[in-house]
Amino acid sequence: MVVGRAGTILSVNRAIEAITGYSKEDLIGSPCSALHCDICEIARDENGDHWCVLFRTGSLKMRRCTLTRKDGSYVHVLKNASLLRDSNGNIIGAVETLTEITEIIQKDHQIEAFQHEIRSQDGFHGILGSSASMQKVFSLIDSATRSDAPVIIFGESGTGKELVAGAIHETAARRRKTFVKVNCASLNESLLESELFGHVKGALYSGPGIAVYNLFHIEAEKTILFYERVINKTNLQQ
Repeated sequence: MVVGRAGTILSVNRAIEAITGYSKEDLIGSPCSALHCDICEIARDENGDHWCVLFRTGSLKMRRCTLTRKDGSYVHVLKNASLLRDSNGNIIGAVETLTEITEIIQKDHQIEAFQHEIRSQDGFHGILGSSASMQKVFSLIDSATRSDAPVIIFGESGTGKELVAGAIHETAARRRKTFVKVNCASLNESLLESELFGHVKGALYSGPGIAVYNLFHIEAEKTILFYERVINKTNLQQ
């Protein structure tokens, strides 16, 4: 499609007719605004030296836009435009190419719908749910991953506290580090301090000259999950 400096359509080909539904006779002599391109509405410069910003910038490249067909329906196109100059270098108009991409847009929407369905099936890092309450939980998990502060996860037995802890670890910066799970209820009171904090050489059951490292010492940036309630245990275990 060729337009003059005033935005008047001077020439169109059959492809433009097929895309827009307008005939050559309908378009030639009409302003290019007759196609109701949504990006042209913000590109016009009626108060400046040029009617269209194209004549100021010199080109439009690979711009997606929506046109209105003759029957009132919309069509998605990819627009490219560049200026036409005479032998003296003076701008005499512009040429625009339009490529229909409606099918591509529809495919993009289908892919997006499929991705949403897959996310709904797989859940959020293994946690299933799409209700407003679950979305709030997912948002809290995202917030927790941005901090190195300890996180306390509350919930009745079987509600997925361990899954939440795993999701926090998988989305945090330390996800490549070790994820250590500690069952507090199974910790023996007499060895609890040794298991968590370690002990010096020769102490306890390690034998002479042997140092026992602890859960806190090995890989300092790990994520450690303490789970299971210990209400009926000793003060030390609690």
